[in-house]
Amino acid sequence: MTDIIAIGKDRRTRPLVSELLEIWEASVRASHHFLTEDDILGLATQAEGAMRNIETLWVLYDSRRAAGFMGVQNRKIEMLFLHPDCFRKGLGKMLVKRAFRNLDVEYVDVNEQNPDAVKFYERMSFKVFKRNEHDSEGNPFPILEMKSSGECPDT
Repeated sequence: MTDIIAIGKDRRTRPLVSELLEIWEASVRASHHFLTEDDILGLATQAEGAMRNIETLWVLYDSRRAAGFMGVQNRKIEMLFLHPDCFRKGLGKMLVKRAFRNLDVEYVDVNEQNPDAVKFYERMSFKVFKRNEHDSEGNPFPILEMKSSGECPDT
């Protein structure tokens, strides 16, 4: 059974955030091959803060275990990470579709060096409208700013 649970800021406990950080790290190691070990360690601290403070945090449970999560703020998908065992099973699509329906998401930023993520968001109706040489922290990781066409595909 798969379920998506909204987690309010007051319910983002240390054990939950630790569990989500483990998913984040496994996902990043499987998909962000351009990052060094030092990059991952540095970004983990930022990821933890984002998980605690993001406006909307949804955790996706598959067979009663956390399998991934999504964070949304101001109609923008700020984070979407799945455990690598859950890649290509429709779970990311499930999260994005729910975000379209419930939160009217319009934007997402994607690492250009993560082509699978770029393709995923393109299939979900997002199109690149701007490219930045650096991420929001000034790191040399090109970012593609993407905007939705307004309709989430049914497939």
